[in-house]
Amino acid sequence: MILLPDPWWPHALLAVILLGDAMASLRPLRFIRDCLEGVELPAQWWWALIVVKLLAVTGLIAGIWVPGVAVSANVGIVVYFLCAAAAHLRAQFLGRAFWLNCLGMLGLSVGALVISLAP
Repeated sequence: MILLPDPWWPHALLAVILLGDAMASLRPLRFIRDCLEGVELPAQWWWALIVVKLLAVTGLIAGIWVPGVAVSANVGIVVYFLCAAAAHLRAQFLGRAFWLNCLGMLGLSVGALVISLAP
């Protein structure tokens, strides 16, 4: 079983992108606000998404040196974006935000996992 990512850079890249996403969500940019409202997530829960993303960033970075942590964090990120995709589908909010942001991040997350675990 592979416990340390090799190569490590996909997890680092994903961590940088998620950190940017979390920072942009502190005072949500227009496209982020539109997306959260489009999937009907109550505004009082928006902070939880920032916490989840920051925890994922921490796990991805720590996991470069701590066996199993990066893989676990990356699997959690994939599940997070699968849930986001389900929320988009449930709300029938299937515009550009769904295709570019949601599915784009899901693809990036799956790609980082596959590249880091491929023999």
